Amino acid sequence: MIIGAHSIIYSKSPGADRAFLRDVLGLPSVDAGEGWLIFGLPPAEVAVHPSDENDVHELYLMCDDVAALVTALEKRGVSCGPVQNQGWGMLTQVTLPGGGKLGIYQPRHARPKPLGTGATPQSEERPRQT
Repeated sequence: MIIGAHSIIYSKSPGADRAFLRDVLGLPSVDAGEGWLIFGLPPAEVAVHPSDENDVHELYLMCDDVAALVTALEKRGVSCGPVQNQGWGMLTQVTLPGGGKLGIYQPRHARPKPLGTGATPQSEERPRQT
């Protein structure tokens, strides 16, 4: 049974990026030892997109109001890229202190129920054949 997802952001400055996630975005964390912070995230979803190569993955954080989030981040001295209407959502990017970019968007697509909220995997929803 899947209980969650663990995403990894690779960084040239992990301490600064951890501080950003903790202090600017306000994500809760636990110290797994020696300052290695593991951050809690809200419910997540995963999509599979076509590609000419495997092992390419992206991480986006989602919000209810991207314009309000951009305003709040800019008040904290964080610059965001321009908000772009992608059809499936309103997208911006934040440059992390380590130099990497993190996408943040306001979804406009249908959203699945997170696991653990009464949703069952599709394989369990099918009637059993006898």
